[in-house]
Amino acid sequence: MTVALKLAGIRKSFDGAIALDGADFAARAGEVHALLGENGAGKSSLMNVAAGLYAPDAGIIVIEGQPVSLSGPAEARRRSIGMVHQHFKLVKPFTVAENILLANRRSRYRSGIEEIRAAIRRQADELGFDIDPARRVETLSLAEQQYVEIVKVLIGGVRILILDEPTAVLTDSEAERLLETIGRLARTGTAVVLVTHKLHEVKRCANAVTIMRSGRTVARLDPRTATAAELTVLTVGQTVRLPPRAERGYGETRLKVGALTCARVDGRIAVSDLSLFVRSGEIYGVAGVSGNGQAELAEALIGARKPLSGQIWIEGAGDVVENSSRRVASLAAIPADRYAHALAGSLSIAENFAVANIRSSRYGSTALIDRAAMRRDAAEAVIAFDVQGVRSVNQRAALLSGGNAQKLVIAREFSRQPAVVVAHSPSRGLDARACAAVHERLIAARDRGAGVLLISEDLDEILALSDRIGVMTRGRIAAEFERPADRQAIGRAMVDHA
Repeated sequence: MTVALKLAGIRKSFDGAIALDGADFAARAGEVHALLGENGAGKSSLMNVAAGLYAPDAGIIVIEGQPVSLSGPAEARRRSIGMVHQHFKLVKPFTVAENILLANRRSRYRSGIEEIRAAIRRQADELGFDIDPARRVETLSLAEQQYVEIVKVLIGGVRILILDEPTAVLTDSEAERLLETIGRLARTGTAVVLVTHKLHEVKRCANAVTIMRSGRTVARLDPRTATAAELTVLTVGQTVRLPPRAERGYGETRLKVGALTCARVDGRIAVSDLSLFVRSGEIYGVAGVSGNGQAELAEALIGARKPLSGQIWIEGAGDVVENSSRRVASLAAIPADRYAHALAGSLSIAENFAVANIRSSRYGSTALIDRAAMRRDAAEAVIAFDVQGVRSVNQRAALLSGGNAQKLVIAREFSRQPAVVVAHSPSRGLDARACAAVHERLIAARDRGAGVLLISEDLDEILALSDRIGVMTRGRIAAEFERPADRQAIGRAMVDHA
């Protein structure tokens, strides 16, 4: 097999912080090449260089044997390189077809949009995806948006396909189907780069794996002969284990949801007459296939979506439905889309960290904020929560990698001692070490007496952490299970009620 993409000696820094330090990578046509590394290791930065988003400070890029200098993403696309990013690049008010037309221009809109709609249907059928070209992106679930991103790139025609954490928002069955699709694409001669933190995906479908740490390439292996333990040690430097669970009784109710009904942007009902409760010292896990109302439930609980009816009662705040946009001091919120609902990328790390305590007068009045105290607290949190890639707390939050942005959110939310924690897909896109750190924080909050509501499409995460599990289908809790829960029984409940 010929080398389709080669990166050699790539260096890149941002605001003086080194992201890539002489990194190397090579993927062959017809193979699935996995790229592993901790959050902040430089995986996405390296692939952004390959996709023309970042210009390297040093190093060479070779595409199908020809050294090139990429002037930008358009140049990379002309050379048949396509990248599907972890954080989607879609215009939410636009339809699926309009988004894909933006990336695959046609000379005339009317004939072009019809041509794109037909291409979407053909490509979606080949991949086994269910995509309606006429739907607006803002009405789609995260999994459906992932499908759109993949179709958008493939319609443009690629020989080198880069997928950054493509299964992060997918269920087990959806992820399995996508991995099968990736394998088929590789067998047609496409070079597929799979950026992932999931070792079983590497073992399942990769022909080669490159491992990065601290901006450098540290190993290239055959995943079919390397063990999962060897890959883990090379990736994170040590075996990651969760602390033993502290088994204890439950206390009083911390969170109560009664007959909650919420609508999607297009007016369709997403959460229908849903009721649940979470007690002190308990993690209640919400499992289910993506698109069954989990996102709308989480948004209603954290104040990002006003319910149509029902009750949300939070310890220390009372019924919050009538004041749904108000930040609740006793609630820690960890949303699935950290950049849409948790962080302002254009603001500094210090400003993003301090926002949780502005109303408490911790930093003085809103008219005269003690910015020195704000920066000091943020700097301490960055160290305590191991937020990497931080040169200064004055740097923009948008410069953090996905995993380190998540650590910043968690540092802020746990800077207090919340009575209730609502966490939606908290480990989405995180590597093994960062994922373990998030889980440790959730368990510690539970053990301190908080009520934790964990919403996740990762069934392994739900089973590992939850004391009780509710299966959500068609906007309702269709079944509940006590720990230890049977995985097959939960799976049947997810399917039987769908």
